[in-house]
Amino acid sequence: MYIGDYVGRRAVYSPDRLAIVDAGKPGEPHFTYAQLNERANRLANFLKREVGVGKADRVGIFARDGVEHLDLFFALGKLGAIHVAFNWRLHPQELCRLVELTRPTAIIYSDDFRLTIAQLQASPASASVTHYLHIEGSGVADSLNLNAVRDAAPGEPVTCETLEAEDIAALLFTGGTTGLPKAAQISHRQIAWNTLNTVIHDITHNDVYLNVFPMFHTGGLFVYTLPQVIFGGATILTRQFDPAQALDLIARYRVTVFAGVPTMYQMLTQVRAGRGAFGGWAAADLSSLRFCTSGGAPLPAPLVEKYAREKGVRFKQGFGMTEFGPGIFALAPEDALRKAGSIGRPNFFVDARIVDEHNRGLPACEVGELVLKGPSYCTGYWDDSEAAASAVDREGWFHTGDLAYHDEDWYFFIVDRLKDMFISGGENVYPAEIEAALYRHPAVQMCAVVGLPDPKWGEVGLACVVLAAGASATAEELLAFLRDNLARYKTPKRVEFLPALPISAAGKILKRELRAMFAES
Repeated sequence: MYIGDYVGRRAVYSPDRLAIVDAGKPGEPHFTYAQLNERANRLANFLKREVGVGKADRVGIFARDGVEHLDLFFALGKLGAIHVAFNWRLHPQELCRLVELTRPTAIIYSDDFRLTIAQLQASPASASVTHYLHIEGSGVADSLNLNAVRDAAPGEPVTCETLEAEDIAALLFTGGTTGLPKAAQISHRQIAWNTLNTVIHDITHNDVYLNVFPMFHTGGLFVYTLPQVIFGGATILTRQFDPAQALDLIARYRVTVFAGVPTMYQMLTQVRAGRGAFGGWAAADLSSLRFCTSGGAPLPAPLVEKYAREKGVRFKQGFGMTEFGPGIFALAPEDALRKAGSIGRPNFFVDARIVDEHNRGLPACEVGELVLKGPSYCTGYWDDSEAAASAVDREGWFHTGDLAYHDEDWYFFIVDRLKDMFISGGENVYPAEIEAALYRHPAVQMCAVVGLPDPKWGEVGLACVVLAAGASATAEELLAFLRDNLARYKTPKRVEFLPALPISAAGKILKRELRAMFAES
């Protein structure tokens, strides 16, 4: 079986190499590839024999990060079944709706969420679920202890010999701003091509990767974690992102590759002495890092400069999404400052272009929608053929919904999301451009700009700002700073200071919450 049994094949080549460190658990347990493969075989045997899981069946997981996510993913790959990771921040009613959509046979969960699971268990939405398995604690009624049933199952190899490249490995939910999230179907073909793009541009056989992304997110499973397994490197998992712990782990395990979103990198610089073993940001040892990858939003140039100046860290700006890749673009470290703000060039097996509203290609430096083509595109959306058909045009280009342009050197720049752009007085306004200007003000630690309805202009901007520790600034001072750097129509109407911005589990700023917060004000 050459498809699907990722950890089984890696265990053949390097059984004794370190695969995973679960730093979210007491004692930070280590697992070699042989040990990881045995755990996956045992879980696969339990799911097959006791639960009846077979090819194309779904099994869900509602848990914080840990080795159990990988145990399940690798076990399901051996069975030809489908891994469904649910966002643990979901409201119980939201979870019920997604369970009803995907119809998993079993659900694995952290004890932290047993009350949510109990509500699911009592709901008609859970009709497909025959088994509940808790990772720790006592669990809900009739729940089984995952570790106990896995360890009691036989460790003999399990494979699905009929599995093909186009079969689905996982369902990942896109974080839509309204309505029920769509479940992108991640095929084994997509995983293989994404891994090839990743090893061409990023990782080596000897890398040590610290993963702080949630495992229900494409960043947690597929940006570097699965390519690392396929390539035989080591990955360190955390229960959830903690900036002090991240600095500590980078130093202790001599991490060579780290990835995050800009908000995470901002938070790392704010760690003070007394948090973590290395005295916070000032004393943190980041010398082992070959590079850091940033994605999810443009990385402010002052932050790139701070990391380079204070820690000698080089950045690779990346760009990806659930439905495609996730590795799509990469900006080489040597271009981080020269091409600041760029997401780089397309990865080796990705084609990209910019089109207008009539789907016509645009020349360099003109803003339009970014469209993509290549073998690392997903296989549409689960139980939603209409959404799948509308995402791809007749020529096979996937429409991202991102406004972008490329320069004369074929470096691409994301201007903003189509949904985040607003129109003020007939002019298109891109919040990302305003945010980039705000980050150049020394008092601004974090910021987000959203458009709000306005009776005169249609929409106007609101800047939500978190000030840096010990810094001070007035709203008028920041607005004056923006007027000195931007066209007047781009300058927000007002500034609101907040103690913190709402941030998703993946580290992205939740602009929909900011819009809702200030919609009536």
